[in-house]
Amino acid sequence: MRVHVIALFPEILGPALATGVLGRARARGLVSVFLHQLRDYATDRHQQVDDTPYGGGQGMVMKPEPLVAAIEHVSAADRARRILLSPKGARFSDAHARALAAERAILLVCGRYEGVDERVVAAVDEELSIGDYVLSGGEIAALVVLDAVVRLLPGALGNVASPADDSHAAGLLEHPQYTRPEEFRGARVPDVLLSGDHAAIARWRRREALRTTFARRPELLAGAALDDDDRAFLWTLGWRG
Repeated sequence: MRVHVIALFPEILGPALATGVLGRARARGLVSVFLHQLRDYATDRHQQVDDTPYGGGQGMVMKPEPLVAAIEHVSAADRARRILLSPKGARFSDAHARALAAERAILLVCGRYEGVDERVVAAVDEELSIGDYVLSGGEIAALVVLDAVVRLLPGALGNVASPADDSHAAGLLEHPQYTRPEEFRGARVPDVLLSGDHAAIARWRRREALRTTFARRPELLAGAALDDDDRAFLWTLGWRG
């Protein structure tokens, strides 16, 4: 996979790209990441990429000319899927991450200041938001998307089954996890996890995933793939979906 990032402060991404899953994936040749400085596409001698908003108001708005020039130039060779990171976009999800992981190339466009000129939206394929809050810039959001996508690439994680068990992968939050020691400050690891009975462990994990989702994010259950046993268990918890 090839990933391009257009940003005013692309250096923010540098340390994260050199460590952890992202660093290993790059070293293994699973993903190539190219950082592009937006100011390189400005045409005036001051390399201006923002200006005051029409109609008045606080802050500055990113100009369309350098952004669209950068998007068109960077995406042309790879025919990358073009994504504008914006608090007005659709909320980024596991489904988005999996769809993007299937792309050959993606382009992440990072906004700044009060936002981007609305005419930039016509130059991208979609707008994505990582949550209902505002960041100082899209660089951090780009890292979130990049990490979520790259870890899904075959070979990026040590355990190929890991992404399938993550929270949201099956529409549910993940079941509780435990490791050594068996007892910590009076709290013991559930006996079933020590039993060696893989079928019983699978049933426990499924039910605990259902329990956790119902307690913390019950709205997710409406879109989860539930069988009759799942529904029967959720009814014992008070679910009436």
